[in-house]
Amino acid sequence: MKKIILAAASICIASSAFAGGYRVSLQGQKALGMGHAGAAMSESAETVFFNPAGMTQLESDMEIIAGITLIDGQTIYQNEDTGDSSETDSPIGTPINIYLSKQHSDQLSYGVGVYTPYGNSVEWKKDWVGSHIVNNIELKTVYIQPTIAYQLSDQYSIGLGPILVSGLVEYNSNLTSTLVDSNGDRANATLSASNVTGTGFNFGFMAKPSDELSIGISYRSEITLEARDEEADFENVPATLQAIYPDTTFDADLVLPAELTIGLAYHLSENTVIAFDINRAYWSAYENLDIQFHNSVGLAEKPRNYNDATILRLGVQHKLDDTLTIRGGIYSDESPVSDGHVTPETARNDNIGLTAGATFTMSENLEIDVSFLYLMFTEFDGTYDAQSFGGTYNSAATSIGAGFNYKF
Repeated sequence: MKKIILAAASICIASSAFAGGYRVSLQGQKALGMGHAGAAMSESAETVFFNPAGMTQLESDMEIIAGITLIDGQTIYQNEDTGDSSETDSPIGTPINIYLSKQHSDQLSYGVGVYTPYGNSVEWKKDWVGSHIVNNIELKTVYIQPTIAYQLSDQYSIGLGPILVSGLVEYNSNLTSTLVDSNGDRANATLSASNVTGTGFNFGFMAKPSDELSIGISYRSEITLEARDEEADFENVPATLQAIYPDTTFDADLVLPAELTIGLAYHLSENTVIAFDINRAYWSAYENLDIQFHNSVGLAEKPRNYNDATILRLGVQHKLDDTLTIRGGIYSDESPVSDGHVTPETARNDNIGLTAGATFTMSENLEIDVSFLYLMFTEFDGTYDAQSFGGTYNSAATSIGAGFNYKF
């Protein structure tokens, strides 16, 4: 029966692998239009996130950017051997981003970013064949990133600062495929964690060897979210098992991996720039999952064995005139989930993202940004060996975003 509780314990899988399995990069409308390439770009306060060193290159004394994106995604599961099938029916996600950049002097700038890179939710149909692994999951995180940047010379700048993270997650699954109470209701467990916090840091370096070429390096450290005394609620458990599975609390550490991005931006002309980024996420730090339950279940451990993953991003931006700038891009996103560890809440394989965007200049101070993303996931067969569950997964996701950029 302890294997049952291990399934419910995958709340911590969600908090971490949710990013690798379901993550849609949506940290800025301008960059998103260019395939989310931005490590070597310094055209707006979005650089607070993509490369804080770029704040020293901004022309305005102060900028503030705010944006919101609507995400609509779906995953379809089927098993030809058993004839089972299901699909997700998830609400539309709404990640946000806010960035502020201010020049203190010719050499020194500072800024702050507030963004939600891991917020999303997934809901499978009630009592589907994989309900003993997951029914639904909701994850929300808020990153707060105060940052300073210093211009070492006309060609070189650096930026750095701390990252503060706060998050919550709720995860529900049935205890088994068949267990019901006296009323015929499926026994299930809900694990909830709120106000889970962690800290890290970010660093950026930007070089401009010429007026046409920029080179950027951005690094975010690994962050561990420490969940302590969080709630595990069991419902519809048969009377004969209630003594084994009373409501309790648990502790867990949730690892978010370090990321390194190296980017190039080259101005083909005064109005056209092309950008390329290589992003490496060090998911191999996520080797095991340890859950300490404060009841007879005790310590539960599960191997995750994630792999480091690479994202390649390519984008182009062209200024048509003083009122309209258009963008296009593509990126290739490698899944970190290893063979034999594919669970329905992380059922994402390698994918390709196609993007487009535009900026409408409304006045000398105000710009309106829009973006569009279509994610194409490769259909694949995945198994979750720990519970002998598998099948074919096919996923797709789209997003539409809008925001404003105000220059002071």
